[in-house]
Amino acid sequence: MAKKQMIFELAELFCGPGGLALGAIKAKASNESFTARIKPVWANDIDLDTCKTYVRNIHPNKPEAVVCSPVQEIDFEKVPPFNAFAYGFPCNDFSVVGEQKGFSGTYGPLYTYGVKLINMRHPKWFMAENVSGIQSANEGNAFHQILHDLETAGNGYRLTTNLYKFEEYGVPQFRHRIVIIGIRKDLNLEFKVPAPTTRLKYISALEAIETPPIPLDASNNELTSQSQLVVERLKYIPPGENAWYEGIPENLRLNVQGARMSQIYKRLHPDKPSYTLTGSGGGGTHGYHWKENRALTNRERARLQTFPDSFIFEGSKESVRKQIGMAVPPKGAQLIIEAVLKTFIGVPYEYVQPQISNGSPKPQLSLM
Repeated sequence: MAKKQMIFELAELFCGPGGLALGAIKAKASNESFTARIKPVWANDIDLDTCKTYVRNIHPNKPEAVVCSPVQEIDFEKVPPFNAFAYGFPCNDFSVVGEQKGFSGTYGPLYTYGVKLINMRHPKWFMAENVSGIQSANEGNAFHQILHDLETAGNGYRLTTNLYKFEEYGVPQFRHRIVIIGIRKDLNLEFKVPAPTTRLKYISALEAIETPPIPLDASNNELTSQSQLVVERLKYIPPGENAWYEGIPENLRLNVQGARMSQIYKRLHPDKPSYTLTGSGGGGTHGYHWKENRALTNRERARLQTFPDSFIFEGSKESVRKQIGMAVPPKGAQLIIEAVLKTFIGVPYEYVQPQISNGSPKPQLSLM
């Protein structure tokens, strides 16, 4: 007897280049009766190159499924049907101080557009992702507000909120992100945080970049032209160290007063995961090879984010670097979403307790 298909149609806001979507496509779960999987149906981002990358790799035969537009200009009534939703919402403009316009404010908190879509469509589940620092924004009030608004969206959602250390989930990079999984309360299901898979044996930067070797004709693998000064400085920086290493000759040291960023001209350590890749920053923040005196190529960065070599990024070298640095690692997304699928079809899996309370404290105000 053929198994029944449980297909979740996924919509995304602030989708990035497609790391979460790629992980979702690869995620699958089965039992004796069901096979559960994800089908991306619609996505949005504001950056043109990012949208082109998403179309090329996720929707090559349906480019109209990706809307490249500011979220404020989207007609949500025209979003196609979906029953699963994901967004890595920007939160840099969120504030609990001053006038609160909610959905009516042009520059209001962008996370509220996700809440708006949940209110309109009542998906069976959603996934929200953000940097770990969101917990302390506005003395913690912003995070409490976000949890409250997501928990009470639609007819109510049961939240499971956790700080994921992606190096513990097969990603060769120390990358820590808050992920909120919400399942509609009327479904009477509770998501549990999947147990780490590589906590006892991280995947190293060397293993990720060199096994197998990157093909000579791989896309997005251009070398950065390094100045002679940078090359000379790198010669004195050992693996895992940065521009403040005491062994650098005086004439090659940076003349910086005050705070010193740890990632400036920091080399990877071949036997450890990479430090967190970023999507922005000037000279010295590009990530540096442990042995060769150069910055990483974008393909090497993509491998540290667990993108396959077949995933091609659109745009200039700097645009691609930004896309990679801001993406959700597909491997991490896959493991989390597979746990969601298993929750829906009743397949047991190893789990750990969430590091953040499921319940959201009573907010000081409402943005809705």
